[in-house]
Amino acid sequence: MRDSRGPAAPAAPAASPGRPAAERAVSALWAFGRSVAAVLPVYLAGYYGLSISLVLFGLMLYTGWRHSRLEKEKKLKSAMYLLENEKEFTTETVFRAKRDLPHWVNFPEVEKVEWLNKILQQAWPFVGQYLEKLLVETIAPAIRASSIHLQTLSFTKVNLGEKAVKLVGVKAHTEQDKRQVMLDLYLYAGDVEINVEIKKYFCKAGVKGVQQLHGKLRVILEPLIGDVPLVGAITMFFIRRPKLDINWTGLTNLLDIPGLAISDTMIMDAIASHLVLPNRLTIPLVADLLVAQLRSPLPRGVVRIHLLEAENLTAKDTVIKGLIDGKSDPYAVLRVGTQIFTSHHVDSNLNPQWREMYEVIVHEVPGQELEVEVFDKDPDQDDFLGWFSLRDVPSGSVHLRLEWLSLLSSADRLSEVIQKNQNLTAKTADPPSAAILAVYLDQAYELPMRKGNKDPSPMVQISVQDTTKESRQTCYGTNGPVWEDAFTFFIQDPRKQDIDIQVKDDDRSFSLGSLTISLSRLLESPELTLDQWFQLENSGSASRIYIKIGVLRIHLVEAQNLIAKDNFMGGMVKGKSDPYVKVRVAGITFRSHTIKENLNPVWNELFEVILTQLPGQEIQFELFDKDLDQDDFLGFKLNLRDIISAQFIDTWYTLNDVKSGRVHLVLEWLPRVSDLPTLEQVLQYQSQQSYQNKVLPSAAVLFVYVERAHGLPLKKNGKEPKAGAEIILKGVSFKTKICERSTSPRWDEAFHFLVRDPRDETLTVKLSHSWGQALGSLTVPLREVLAEPDLVLDRWLSLDGALPESQILLRV
Repeated sequence: MRDSRGPAAPAAPAASPGRPAAERAVSALWAFGRSVAAVLPVYLAGYYGLSISLVLFGLMLYTGWRHSRLEKEKKLKSAMYLLENEKEFTTETVFRAKRDLPHWVNFPEVEKVEWLNKILQQAWPFVGQYLEKLLVETIAPAIRASSIHLQTLSFTKVNLGEKAVKLVGVKAHTEQDKRQVMLDLYLYAGDVEINVEIKKYFCKAGVKGVQQLHGKLRVILEPLIGDVPLVGAITMFFIRRPKLDINWTGLTNLLDIPGLAISDTMIMDAIASHLVLPNRLTIPLVADLLVAQLRSPLPRGVVRIHLLEAENLTAKDTVIKGLIDGKSDPYAVLRVGTQIFTSHHVDSNLNPQWREMYEVIVHEVPGQELEVEVFDKDPDQDDFLGWFSLRDVPSGSVHLRLEWLSLLSSADRLSEVIQKNQNLTAKTADPPSAAILAVYLDQAYELPMRKGNKDPSPMVQISVQDTTKESRQTCYGTNGPVWEDAFTFFIQDPRKQDIDIQVKDDDRSFSLGSLTISLSRLLESPELTLDQWFQLENSGSASRIYIKIGVLRIHLVEAQNLIAKDNFMGGMVKGKSDPYVKVRVAGITFRSHTIKENLNPVWNELFEVILTQLPGQEIQFELFDKDLDQDDFLGFKLNLRDIISAQFIDTWYTLNDVKSGRVHLVLEWLPRVSDLPTLEQVLQYQSQQSYQNKVLPSAAVLFVYVERAHGLPLKKNGKEPKAGAEIILKGVSFKTKICERSTSPRWDEAFHFLVRDPRDETLTVKLSHSWGQALGSLTVPLREVLAEPDLVLDRWLSLDGALPESQILLRV
C-alpha cells in the first residue's frame, strides 16, 4: 500500500494556477450575464409589445443613479485630498487671494497715501458744494436742451455724503517724459445721494448710493513751466472702464418717460465717452495753451492681435440638468480701453479655430491692457467661459499672437508694408492697415446761415472708406465754430483712399459744406502733414475749414565753454574747435556759419520756419566742430510743445553727452496779426534788428489759396488744357496739382510764404498746360492786400496774356 499523503504533497503547488483560471471563468460568466441583463429588457419589450420609451426611461434612471454615485465618489476623494494636502492648498489660496488685496500690497511701487485721503476727507464738503453748483448751473441746462422730454428736469438734492472718494494707492511714473509728471490713482468711491425731478411727467428718481466705483485714474501734469503754477494743464482719464454699481430710487417711474432709458451701463458709456482712453479730460491752468495737443496726442503705436485658437474649453451646453455633458459654441470678446472686438462663434467645439486679426491703437505705454473674454453662444444668455488666462474655469487656454507696430514719419517703406499686408490672410472683413491717419479738426468760418438768416449749429462728420466719426461737440448758434477735436483712422493704402468731410447742422439733415481730400497729397507733403485752410464745396463763397499754422523764430545767439576737439600730437597739445550749428525741424535744415578756433563763439543768426501745431515734433540742434575729415558732434534736442506753450524763451541750454558747453537761444512762437496798425509796428521793430547772416526777420506769413479758374484758352490744337498753377514770391515757388482737361479747372490748394516787408513785395501766379504752354498770368502787389479789410483779398482776378473772360479765384 502507498501512503495516501505521498502523492498529495506535490499536488499542493499545482492548485495555485487553477484558482486564477476559475476566477477568469467566473468573470467571463458575470460579463455574459450583464450583457444578457442589458439585452433582456429590450427582448421582453419586443416580446410583449411594450413601448421602447419604457426602456429608455429605465436607462435614464440608471444613468442618473450612476452619475450621482460618481459625483459622490468624486467629492469624497476631493475631501480626502484636501485633508491630506491642507498646507499646500492653504498656501495656494492665500497667493490666489492676493490679487484682491489693495494695489499697494501687491505692488511695492504703488504707494499708500493716507495723508492725501485725510486731505480729501477734510475738503470733501467743499468739493460737494462745487459739484452741486456744476450739476445745477451747467449740467442740468445741458440735459434740458438735449431732449424735449427733459425740459423740466432739475436736481433737487445733491449730497456726496460724509465719506470722500478714497485713494487706495498711487503710482508715480518717473521713467517717461521728464517734462511731465504722470500719476496713476487707484480710486474707490463712497456714499452719494443725488435726486432728480422731472415735473412734466410727475416723476422723481435718484441715486441713493454708489455701492461700488473703483478704477485706475491716470493724471498727467504737463507741460511743466518755469512760472506759477508750474504746471500748464491737468489731463486725466481712466485707462480702462471703471466698475460701477448704483443703488437707484424711483427708477421705475423714470423709465416711463418716452424716449428715455437709463442704467448703470448707460452711465458708464457716458463716462467712457469723456474719461476712458482715447478720451481725455484736460483742464488748462494757464492762458494761450494748445489744449488740443494735450487732449489728443499722437498714438504711441499699433498692436496687431491675431486671435488664433483655443483648446480644452469648458463644456457649457449640458443635457438633462448636467447629467449628460455636451460642448460649447465659443466666441471671444477683446477689449483695449473703449475699443471692442467680437469674433465669430464656432458651433459645438471645445477646441475652436478662429484665425482672426484685429488692430488697436495704443495711446499709453505703460498702462493699457488687453482683456480677452471667451463666451459660449446660447439662444437665451451667453455663458461665460473665462478671461484671457481663462481663470475661474476648470480648463482652457487661448492662443494669441501679438505684434507691436511703430509709427514712421515718412513714406519710404509704405510700398513694402502694403505688399507685406497683402500676403496676410484673415477672416475679418478689414485687411491689415498700412498707416494711421490723424485728423486735427480746428475751426471753420463764414459758414452759410440757416433759413431765416439764423446762425447754424455746426458739427462735422469725417469719413474714410466705410468708417465715419463725428465731432465730439456741436457748436451752437455760430457760423465760425471752434471744435479743437481729433480723430484717428486705419488706412489700408493711402495712395488710393480719400478723406471725406461733411459739415452739417446739428439735425444732420442740413448741409453747411463738404470737402474731399485725396490722401495721396499727404505722401508728397513734408512730415506727411497738411496744415492749411480748405475751401468747402456746396457752401458759402468764403466758407473754409482750417487747421492752425504758426511761425517759429530761432535766434542762435552764442555758445560758451565748448570742448576742444582739435588736438595735436595724440592729444598731448590741446587745441580749440571750429564750431557751427545745424538746426533740423519739420524736414527743414538750417546751418550757421563756422567760427574758426573759438570755444565761445557768437553767431547772432536768425532762422524762421512755418510749422504746424501738431504734437510730437522736436527741434534738433547739432553743434559740430568743422574738420577736414569728419565733423565732431556736440548736440541736443528741444520739444516744440514746450516752445509753443511758453510763446517766448530766452535761455541757455546745456549740451548733452559732453563734459561742458552751453548754447544761448531765443525762441519765439509768433501769433497771427490781422490788422494794419499792428503790422506796421512789427515792421518798424523788425527793421531795427541786426543779425550776422543778414537775414531780416519776417513780418508776416502770406497764405495763398488757389481755388479755381474759368474761361481759360484752349491749346493750339483746339483741345482743353491740363492746367496747373505756379505761385511765386521773391524766388520761392510752389506748384499746384495738374487738373484733368478743362477750361475751368479746380485746385482748392493752399500755400504759405514768409514775408519780410509786404509793402515792397509782389505775388506772381502763372498758369500753364502741363508746365508748358502758357495759359495766362497774374501779379498782385502785396500792398493791395494791406488795403483790404482784415488784410484779406478774396475775389476773382483777370489773367494777363489770356482770353478776356479768363479769371482765377484767389484768397490772399
